[in-house]
Amino acid sequence: MASPQVSAAPSRQTTMASIASDEAVPDTDPNTTAGLLTQRLQAWKHAVVYLEEYMEAVERIHRTQAKEYERVLKTISKPLREGQHFDQSLGGVAGFFENMRVNTQALINTNIETEKSIKGSALPIVERLHKEIKHKAKELAHGAEKSAKEVEKARNTTQKHIELLGQHTASFEATGGKHNPSEDPYVLSRGVVHRLSKQVIEENNQHNDLVAVQTNFETFERHIVQALHQDMLGAAQSVPPDFEWKAFTKRSADALINPSDPPRTVEAIQFPNMGHPSTKPLLEGSLERKSRNKLSWGYTTSYYVVTPCKFLHEFKDDDNLRRDPVPELSIYLPDAVIGAPHADKFNVKGKDRSGGMGGRLAGTSELAFKAHSPAEAEKWFNVIRGAAGATGPAPALASPGGSGSDAASLAAVSAAAGSGSEEKPKPVVAVPSPQESGITGGDTVASPVAVASPVVAGSGAATPVSMDKKVSVDAPAATAAASDEKPAVGKEEKA
Repeated sequence: MASPQVSAAPSRQTTMASIASDEAVPDTDPNTTAGLLTQRLQAWKHAVVYLEEYMEAVERIHRTQAKEYERVLKTISKPLREGQHFDQSLGGVAGFFENMRVNTQALINTNIETEKSIKGSALPIVERLHKEIKHKAKELAHGAEKSAKEVEKARNTTQKHIELLGQHTASFEATGGKHNPSEDPYVLSRGVVHRLSKQVIEENNQHNDLVAVQTNFETFERHIVQALHQDMLGAAQSVPPDFEWKAFTKRSADALINPSDPPRTVEAIQFPNMGHPSTKPLLEGSLERKSRNKLSWGYTTSYYVVTPCKFLHEFKDDDNLRRDPVPELSIYLPDAVIGAPHADKFNVKGKDRSGGMGGRLAGTSELAFKAHSPAEAEKWFNVIRGAAGATGPAPALASPGGSGSDAASLAAVSAAAGSGSEEKPKPVVAVPSPQESGITGGDTVASPVAVASPVVAGSGAATPVSMDKKVSVDAPAATAAASDEKPAVGKEEKA
């Protein structure tokens, strides 16, 4: 029969270092160490208060005893009556009473000296220890406990962002990646790393602070015990200066900080959905982009990312520590038009959906990019085109500010101009509709102002009638004149 396995108590290395290296938000309370040290200070303060109260009571007793012995001394202070009947030498009765007076006075002086010693030497040491412990407690409260609160706040912020990432990675699988730019799992994943970086800095600062506090605690406890050695005799002097600290660190090893533990690093931390496909970019790197401001010239370098959510994001850089990685520009590629690369340059025309002021002012615009090499430009073009879902040849792009429907017409005009044709497009002229009221006969009626071309009923097109005299009048003017004269002509015919 196999003997039951006894689970060993977790060592400090497994409880602190493993948690620090694996989990993004450890379950350990950051106030544990600081709170334990605060309780330790409280215990020392109470011990010193007990000793202070004991010494005050002893000092009061000696003061009271000195007064009582003074009363005793008064009873034998007067010389013996009829003293001439006693021998005044030291061995007689008169000498006996003199010895009693001397001994009583000695007791009075001893009590007075003890009272002065306690009040002037021992009590000030204990009172100073009391003040030092209170000051140490305040220092711990404003230092280590404050850093513990900062760590707890940073962990809560990280946890909220991790939960937000989990929501939108699940939404990516359900909806196929239709997100707002700020909800892109790639952007959220970088946001988690940014908040983790701040959290790790706070945790490492707290670790260093607590190591310094623990080292100072050991020295401080030595100072307390040595101060007690000056005050008390006997048992107190037999206590070694580091006896209590060694016993405390052995009992509370799982709650104290190990000075040999390595600092936390973001690279060693794992968090949920950090490896989800929606958080992995299709392509990322630095590109140069021409400014959308027509008054400026030249290119500026930024960091660009094509994500599985089909966004082209622009960031200032790829640093997740100094600033929150929020996109400065976001283009949804299925709604964009991608121009074919020319050497190391290519264009993307679309609307900035990042919500920034520049995107709201610019609206839909054409962005001119320049890669580091023609091969890299071709690579960016293929990835962007694949994310946009295009399968045919790259379309021709219009000038910035034009609509997508105008692109084809402008391209056709440009092609016609390039072929050498001088034919200008004919203007569109409005054609009057068939007449439905007034004179509808087939007779030709002369107008005193102009001659109008009658309309054949049901034809749907204006057909001129042959006339002996040609009148050179613009079509719109003739139509307007005819409509003005029709009621007058009708009255003449009825008469």
